[in-house]
Amino acid sequence: MVAGSALPSDAPAPATAKSVPQLGGTPNPSAAALQARFPTAVRSIGVVWGETTVIVDRGELLEVVQWLHDDASQRYDFLSDVTAVEFRDLELPIEVVWHLRSLPYRRFLRLKVLLEKGSPLEVPSVWSVYKAADWLERECYDMFGIRFTGHPDLRRLLMWEQYREGYPLRKDFPLRGRFSRSEQLRQALAANPEARYSKEELSIAQAFEDLPDDMRRRLSAGEKTGE
Repeated sequence: MVAGSALPSDAPAPATAKSVPQLGGTPNPSAAALQARFPTAVRSIGVVWGETTVIVDRGELLEVVQWLHDDASQRYDFLSDVTAVEFRDLELPIEVVWHLRSLPYRRFLRLKVLLEKGSPLEVPSVWSVYKAADWLERECYDMFGIRFTGHPDLRRLLMWEQYREGYPLRKDFPLRGRFSRSEQLRQALAANPEARYSKEELSIAQAFEDLPDDMRRRLSAGEKTGE
């Protein structure tokens, strides 16, 4: 894929924008196209420091992403990030964020879904559109507790699978952890690192016996862990 290949031959050469206002500015043309295509899905459009953000309805997110990926006039072929934002103000919703790039059109678009406090922390997975969403969504789930419905293997990615203290990037997560230092030390000493990685002195059979029950069931069913 050649960046800018879908632009007309007389399109100006790409250049770094200067004197960009903090608020306002010209929105990404994809925002207007989305509003025309999905009038009930688009809740708001904003431009901050030259970057366009579109807040969409949770129920129509997957349809919006699929169209941005497939439509010849959009061709958002690269998912660069999936993350979330939680504010200290308890009245503000949690934001789930997707960063999309159209290499053929040299465009960047930020999509957001707002999850009101007290509502289920669930959004549709975009894994069916972008396979890169696999680990990106797992990381967001691991750190924030956002569940991505339709994800083929939603489990922790950075923290170990048996981690029980919660979600480290949530605002209600204590800086010292939920458990006391002594309990954290006890769990660390009780953990068996060789249960995850087969060292040279361990046979494959011994390593398998040390795995947690849920992981043994998955491996016995032929599932690959991806690790």
